[in-house]
Amino acid sequence: MDVDMEASPSYYDPEDLRSRERFRRYGKRHPGSSVSPHEDHSASKFRNAALLFEKIKDEIDMYESPIGGTHHDGPGASMVGSYADSVHRRGSESLKVCKEEEHEQIESADTTFKLFASLLDSGVQGLMDFPDLILRFESACRSASESIRFGANERYRVVEDKLMRQKARFLLDEAATWSLLWYLYGKGNEELPDDLILLPTTSHLDACQFVLRDYTAQLCLRIVQWLEGLASKALDLENKVNGSHVGTHLPSSGVWQHTQRYLKRGASNPKTIKHLDFDAPTREHTQQLPDDKKQDESLLEDVWTLLQAGRLEEACNLCRSAGQPWRAASLCPFGGLDFSPSLEALEKNGKNRRMLQAIELESGIGHQWRLWKWASYCASEKIAEHDGGKYESAVYAAQCSNLKRLLSVCTDWESACWAMAKSWLDVQVDIQIARLRPGRLDQFKSFEEAIERSPGQGDLASQPSGPDSWPLHVLNQQPMNLSSLLQKLHSSDTVHEAVARACKEQQRQIEMNLMLGDIPHLLDLIFTWISPPEDENVFRPHGDPQMMRFGAHLVLVLRYLLADQMTDTFRDKIMTVGDFIINMYAMFLFTKQHEELVGIYASQLARHRCVDLFVHMMELRLNSSVHVKYKIFISAIEYLPFSPQEDSKGSFEEIIERILSRSREINAGKHEKSSDVAEQHRLQSLHKAMIIQWLCFTPPSTIIDAKAVAEKLVLRALKHSNLLFREFALISMWRVPAVPIGAHTVLSLLAEPLKQQTEILFSTEDQEVSENLREFQDWSEYYSCDAKYRNWLKIQLANAEVSPDEISHDENQREVTAARETLESSFLLLQRKDNPWLIPTQDHLHESVEPVYLELHATAALCLPSGECMTPDATLCTTLASALYSSAREEEVLHRELMVNVAISLRDSSCIEVALRCLAVEGDGLGPHDLNDGGILANVLAAGFKGELTRFQAGVTMEISGLDAWYSTSDGSLEGASTYIVRGLCRKCCIPEIILRCMQVSVSLMESGNPPERHHELIEMVTSLETDFLHLFSQDQLQEFMLFEREYSIYEMDIEESPNR
Repeated sequence: MDVDMEASPSYYDPEDLRSRERFRRYGKRHPGSSVSPHEDHSASKFRNAALLFEKIKDEIDMYESPIGGTHHDGPGASMVGSYADSVHRRGSESLKVCKEEEHEQIESADTTFKLFASLLDSGVQGLMDFPDLILRFESACRSASESIRFGANERYRVVEDKLMRQKARFLLDEAATWSLLWYLYGKGNEELPDDLILLPTTSHLDACQFVLRDYTAQLCLRIVQWLEGLASKALDLENKVNGSHVGTHLPSSGVWQHTQRYLKRGASNPKTIKHLDFDAPTREHTQQLPDDKKQDESLLEDVWTLLQAGRLEEACNLCRSAGQPWRAASLCPFGGLDFSPSLEALEKNGKNRRMLQAIELESGIGHQWRLWKWASYCASEKIAEHDGGKYESAVYAAQCSNLKRLLSVCTDWESACWAMAKSWLDVQVDIQIARLRPGRLDQFKSFEEAIERSPGQGDLASQPSGPDSWPLHVLNQQPMNLSSLLQKLHSSDTVHEAVARACKEQQRQIEMNLMLGDIPHLLDLIFTWISPPEDENVFRPHGDPQMMRFGAHLVLVLRYLLADQMTDTFRDKIMTVGDFIINMYAMFLFTKQHEELVGIYASQLARHRCVDLFVHMMELRLNSSVHVKYKIFISAIEYLPFSPQEDSKGSFEEIIERILSRSREINAGKHEKSSDVAEQHRLQSLHKAMIIQWLCFTPPSTIIDAKAVAEKLVLRALKHSNLLFREFALISMWRVPAVPIGAHTVLSLLAEPLKQQTEILFSTEDQEVSENLREFQDWSEYYSCDAKYRNWLKIQLANAEVSPDEISHDENQREVTAARETLESSFLLLQRKDNPWLIPTQDHLHESVEPVYLELHATAALCLPSGECMTPDATLCTTLASALYSSAREEEVLHRELMVNVAISLRDSSCIEVALRCLAVEGDGLGPHDLNDGGILANVLAAGFKGELTRFQAGVTMEISGLDAWYSTSDGSLEGASTYIVRGLCRKCCIPEIILRCMQVSVSLMESGNPPERHHELIEMVTSLETDFLHLFSQDQLQEFMLFEREYSIYEMDIEESPNR
């Protein structure tokens, strides 16, 4: 049951943004509200400048794009936004796509997902008790169902209308399940108040006490109350929608009006009654006229409907209004007392309970009860035997647990379940009341033995008849236990075919498992319905979205309600399978662009699943609009703790660390040519850079320690951006006009956050913060110089393609100006004396008694001078490792215990993994690092990077795309980052390159007759012992430097010899 987080859902494509609603917002809940509506707060929408710019851009696009035309990005569209905007297509599309969009518009109007998320949020935050939350879920489902079925003004086509009916029906069934869950787990246990206790007791009081203490009877009562509540709500809905109610069609002119008119005319028929009293049909063995008989059956059908809804008093009033008060008397004996074995009925009877007490003091406890039951049983049997009305027989059968006559009129699952549960409950109560009769237990020997008899083992009804033997008349019709009751519902021999067929419906299966209390099996069922087939090892939602929503909320409600009642086995089940269900629903919300809702559910997952889910979403939405990413950020930062805690829940820091780490991993790609490898690595720098944006959003002020969280985010962004800058610098050494897109993306993303936090960052006394900010500024200055050089190179190459005679004076001046700007910015970087570039103001000294080792790991591609990359193999790796060894002196290799390992990358076969390890010594790993060149490991790797390995193919360079350095122990355990190595490597590679570029620009200026002003100053700077730049140069770089100087001198002499040039 493992979940593959790497695979995207194929049924619900997370990259398909066609159905996204623009400007949809999901605001922060108000702490003072019992329900947390996610409202729109304009003050916090655009706290980040990127969000504001994107909002303006989208509004411009909406106005500028013609209806039915093709959508074009405006001139100010950002590179990132274009990915999301490109999928908003307009104009002519296929009929299939139009149908899909129409269906999505119907789905978008459904607010069920947001409403349930809002309600759940209130429950989790403690603003609402979970029993109340269950009732709110039920109410929400009913309201949504009514809105879908009856609230729509427009008319739908046949297929659409069928879909809407199905959806409304599902929500109504779900409401029924939430109601059952409340009765079983949310209602709580009741106790009998002292003021309701009577001495001597009564049969009704004893029945209520029995049900309160007996688990099975209490379960039956709650099931009966649940089903009666459903039926009652169905009647209310019918009355609300149709404006009608049961009984409204009955005449008010008296009983049997057709028979009355027939008798008044003096007509005579031996099959027709001659009197109008209610006993006439039985006494005379005749019947009323068929029209009156149909009218009676219609009346009794309404009475049956009201009894199912628990509306006994309303049923009696209906009989009286139809001119048949005797029927009301037969339904409500003892002066209309409610004999339901519940506290509600006991309280409703009030002082009338004394009347029952007086009757039973005279006749004996339970005597009138048994008499009424037996009479009802006789009536139901007699009516059925003489082919009377089936509803009349069922009405009396409901009073005496005569299931044989009840089930004949139960054509739906609810009515059949109600009939069985009520009959079984009444029989259990009857047995309890029979036990109250002194000296009568011998007649039954043991009711338990009677109950254990199966229906085929003897006919209990053949035993002594009469009220004294009650309830043996109906005992063999009752189920032995709840499982037996539910099994009867599945049997088409016992119940109507529609009832047995309904048992296969999902919500019915859920309800039956809830009745049995088999929560583990219920979870397995739901997971089976919504999970993909076993042979498809993909992570994708599979079932109905509403079932996924219901399953997720059911799991969460059960976790909170049963938190104190879980065994270890049950806890493992509801946590493991429950997490899978919640995870699938969260992914469904994500695929349907409800990213703002995901955090509520992700916060309830186990730590690793929560982190995996958010990392998966962030990676999929990396190229989406800023607004979409901001919704995911808010969803995580609001509902998860920022730092890891002991409650085993995922945290925002863990998510960020995971996604930052994964973003630096090299992803394998298909390359048509070997030259594509290096280009692919450069393009991946954009992916690495975009990850920084997750750290650039400003957290809302409503979270705990919002200010401190904002500072931590900026600091983490600084640390990671510096790490990326080091890698980007090593893959952007090529002297081409194209700027390093990754580095400049990072700079643009961090511009606004740093502007907001500048004062705080500069005022802090934390050495780590100061050093990271200073290094960021160093890199910012470096990439500014780099951009000026590439701008000059672009102009220079463009001018070189044009004949010198055709180039305008302005173009020449533009090239000269760009060259001077390049030199000026480079001089400013190189001449920094108080704070030299990329040298920390204070070294982090590493002191240790035990031997300390240094490790440097790099991921690289081997590039030929032509720019094409070599495909590595085992022989090439061995040769490279030997060449790297030879780049260090033999005594250093032995003294420092230098180890070199080169292998083909497991992630990308076009790359190699280089691992260097050596012993730390004073000045290189221990104590201050005066040379600031990264030590021996940086020197070895720099030789490979610059292509100057003596025992390797000449001119082959290592294009480094990943770089990390650590301190480690003798057993290889990593202890901490040794940043000075990577910084030193960058100085060793970048500073010589800056100087060589300055030489290139100076030569170009001299060639054009515009000699630079500070060229000799540059030469002095390189040779100065104070700057110590010379030791950073390799042999080939020094040779290139000398060639540039030679070329410069030649042009200089030409100018001196030709002053009129």
